[in-house]
Amino acid sequence: MLRRGLLWLSERQRVFDFVRRNRLARGVARRFVAGETVEEGVGVACEVVATGIAVTLDLLGESVADAPTARSACEGYLELLNRMANAGIAVNVSLKLTQMGLDIGEDLCDENMTRILDRASEVDGFVRLDMEGSDYTQRTLDFFAHRLHPRYGNRVGVVIQSALRRSAEDVDRLIRLGARVRLCKGAYLEPPSIAFPDKRDVDQNFVTLMERLLLEGTYPAIATHDATIINRARALAGQHGLAEDRFEFQMLYGVRRDLQTSLRSEGYRMRVYIPFGTQWYPYLMRRLAERPGNLVFMAGNIIREGLSRS
Repeated sequence: MLRRGLLWLSERQRVFDFVRRNRLARGVARRFVAGETVEEGVGVACEVVATGIAVTLDLLGESVADAPTARSACEGYLELLNRMANAGIAVNVSLKLTQMGLDIGEDLCDENMTRILDRASEVDGFVRLDMEGSDYTQRTLDFFAHRLHPRYGNRVGVVIQSALRRSAEDVDRLIRLGARVRLCKGAYLEPPSIAFPDKRDVDQNFVTLMERLLLEGTYPAIATHDATIINRARALAGQHGLAEDRFEFQMLYGVRRDLQTSLRSEGYRMRVYIPFGTQWYPYLMRRLAERPGNLVFMAGNIIREGLSRS
């Protein structure tokens, strides 16, 4: 029920407008979102990289409804690529195809993605297509497999969600393609006919897909904060003698920083997903829905700030 409520709130524009104007809410969001500008995002990325942890940056946005906005988002990513390169950070970004105009037209989306990937190639960078709701799963995978991967190879990757029932077949196809996959659990509310309603099934599917990707995939990214699953990955890597450059762990900015540091200190490759931009509210609400325990952290901060003013 809580998850449904948070996901519902993530789609309410009026709530977004109110929250974005609220100083306290913006302050709490900074735990999970690295500001609203490219400069702020790259600044936080530099701080993380200085600790020995890699980053991927996401200029938040999705479901763009007109071509000028999609082209503006493309320009934002081009600026991001340039700033990361100039800062001496390994260029790695994540984006959504609907932000690049997929709902307006595939040719427009292709035009924008070509500009981004051409520039990424010039600065030895990598671009990950974030997965959206299930209405876009096939469209995203088709666009990736038919338009982008043939031209850019493993300069571009994609995301698979273990919550979806179809993901085992998708992983099989992507392994055959030699594609780079980020495996996550998924943060969208989907019907039981499409997704596993029980968290235990989502977790079990994650482990099954993770094992396939670790053993047969092309540099998979294991995106989870679940210590039990992470230990399973570590054990599998040890059992099969997987080299440390065969895969990486990924976690969200502001979540389980202790575990991020611990894994890095043990020699594992660790990457932090750093979101930023004015569209941080839907992202934040989905993250809270995915991990409701984060509400406890937020509530504690709000209470402490309130007490400090009294």
